[in-house]
Amino acid sequence: MSHAHEHVSNTKRIWMVFLLLSVVTTVEVFLGIQRPGFLFMHNFLSMNLLNWVFIILTLYKAYYIVWAFMHMEGEKSSLRWAVVATVIFLVLYLLFILLVEADYVFEVFKNATIKWNF
Repeated sequence: MSHAHEHVSNTKRIWMVFLLLSVVTTVEVFLGIQRPGFLFMHNFLSMNLLNWVFIILTLYKAYYIVWAFMHMEGEKSSLRWAVVATVIFLVLYLLFILLVEADYVFEVFKNATIKWNF
């Protein structure tokens, strides 16, 4: 009894993943170089919109890398949600801590007699 395994080429899928991640990275680099005023000069939750765009695009790339290269699309939805929900919670928690602490440090240096020396 021989079990024949058919070889499936993933070349097209690999190129599609490469193309998508390249486009997102190119958009990030372009926005970083150009720094459009409508994104850079407007704030949302104590951070300019351009930084929010970078965070969202980076999270999208991280999610897509896990989805494609760690083969999460073939797993059961309960495992996918266990992994994704944990990461989403930890990233949001880290983002909250960073924003709160950065705002506190900014206010301390802004309102104190200590001058910005860095």
